[in-house]
Amino acid sequence: MKLEVTVSEIADIFKEIQERPGQLFEMIRLDIREVVGKYLTTMMNAELTHYLGRDPYVRVSGAVNHRNGSYGRGFALKGVGEVHVDVPRDRKGEFKTSVIPRSKQYEEEVARDFSILFLAGVSTRSLSMISERLIGRRISPAEISSVNAELNTAVEAWRRRDLSQELVKYLFIDGVHFNMRMGRSIEIVPVLVAIGVTETGQKLVLSLQSGDKESATSWREFFKDLKSRGLDGEKVTLGMMDGLPGLETVFREEFPKAKVQRCQVHVARNVLAKVPKKFKQDVANGLRSIFYAPSQEKAWEYFEGFRQRWQKIIPSAVECLERNIDACLTFFNFPPEEWISLRTTNMIERLNKEFRRRTKVMEIVAGEIACYRILAYISLKMEMHWRSSPIGKVRKNLPFFKELAYEYFTQKT
Repeated sequence: MKLEVTVSEIADIFKEIQERPGQLFEMIRLDIREVVGKYLTTMMNAELTHYLGRDPYVRVSGAVNHRNGSYGRGFALKGVGEVHVDVPRDRKGEFKTSVIPRSKQYEEEVARDFSILFLAGVSTRSLSMISERLIGRRISPAEISSVNAELNTAVEAWRRRDLSQELVKYLFIDGVHFNMRMGRSIEIVPVLVAIGVTETGQKLVLSLQSGDKESATSWREFFKDLKSRGLDGEKVTLGMMDGLPGLETVFREEFPKAKVQRCQVHVARNVLAKVPKKFKQDVANGLRSIFYAPSQEKAWEYFEGFRQRWQKIIPSAVECLERNIDACLTFFNFPPEEWISLRTTNMIERLNKEFRRRTKVMEIVAGEIACYRILAYISLKMEMHWRSSPIGKVRKNLPFFKELAYEYFTQKT
């Protein structure tokens, strides 16, 4: 039978396409799905031919197994959608095609994409609602959760990876809390976090581990785990931290060659908490002069002036600063181009902020393993961002460089 299309019919088709442009692409998608479905069916028939050792309708003496028709099913492919295939059967029921897994309704790439969307912040319910639009069939929230669970092995391998090849010189340490489902109750569970800075200035998330961040014992186990995975404690020269109880003491014991830098922001907050509102701005200016002094000698000079000015008026604030001033000025012992990164725990606070932002929409994290899945994804995403801003590499858009550009490369000169 010969198919003939008249000019007027073609004109009508194009007129309809002009009125509804999306219809053309829908026709294309339908044709592609039909062709792909036939292609997969042909492959499975060829696979059954190879399994039986003979073509269809060929009779072989002594053969005890034969073709036994087929059954239809749907299978979703990335970029194509759900296609219909006819899966061939043998009479004994022994043939199992390797083209389309019997227990799968969609290919692995689709599952991976949905896992990434979930980790990036799309809820399982939202993914279930949009799955039919994306791949042509609806995936239940339970299926998406099951797919996410398949990431557990990879996440644990990453969390416990070998660190012997990472030449870490600085450690940024902190903890962050999550509302987590533990059995039948909801508990506030802290997760201890460590970011390492290598000798080339690259930043890496070294460890994520649940534990009490107020407990010295938890921190000791945390550091021992890092060293058991290959971290060379002899090469660690600085630990950046806030004033968590017992943390500084344990760090010094586990890394005896390292110095401690206390976060200046946390110390400033503690000092200002003891200052009456009337004097807060002046005290804050005095703290800024100390912390951003051009040298350690100048910083101590400004501290003496600060102490003399405020000792009689707010002695509690002066005492608070005096207890922490040594650890606040440790960064002066390191290269000047790194000072901007070593004054505070901003780096790890930024990571913790991303942790909280991602888990806030969930309200409750479904257990420790589920928490590690999400945090591992965010950590790897942050590491990719950090690659463009290693420690010690000053960006050209900082005010200092802008002033130079204005001074020497504008019409002013």
